[in-house]
Amino acid sequence: MEKKLVAEIKRTAKTGNEAATKILARQLVRLRQQIANLQSSRAQMRGIATHTQALAAHSSVAVGMKGATKAMAAMNKEMAPAKQMKVMQDFQKQSAQMDMTTEMMSDAIDDVLDDDEAEDETDDLTNQVLDEIGVDVASQLSSAPKGRIAGKNTEDASSSGIDELEKRLAALRG
Repeated sequence: MEKKLVAEIKRTAKTGNEAATKILARQLVRLRQQIANLQSSRAQMRGIATHTQALAAHSSVAVGMKGATKAMAAMNKEMAPAKQMKVMQDFQKQSAQMDMTTEMMSDAIDDVLDDDEAEDETDDLTNQVLDEIGVDVASQLSSAPKGRIAGKNTEDASSSGIDELEKRLAALRG
């Protein structure tokens, strides 16, 4: 539209009609002002639209925060520290009780399933270890210094010590 008006102003100016040229020039200025106002109004409308969208987003966030606040308040009521401490203590107590029950059951099952063969094998192993210990003790006694101790005869002391160890070993074996 502006191009047509400029072309008409040029034609009118060529004809020499100065009054018509001024009127057309005024129309061109007003047209340009209207275009500028229209563009300004468009920019304002876009700004308002953007602002409205931002407000809607803030409103959604506020609603979401309100819901989250209610949920957290409800959880805080349910998650009272004293209640939680009691729950944990009860859990520990029940866990310890279950451990003891399991151990008792394992022992009972072991007692039922334990046969004489395993007991004989255990006795043989124990006797073997005691024999090794007895040999070590006897070798230590034989290498002990000989002489009088507190007025007693060393032979009596060493033979009675060996006799005593042999009696202990026999008691353990049998």
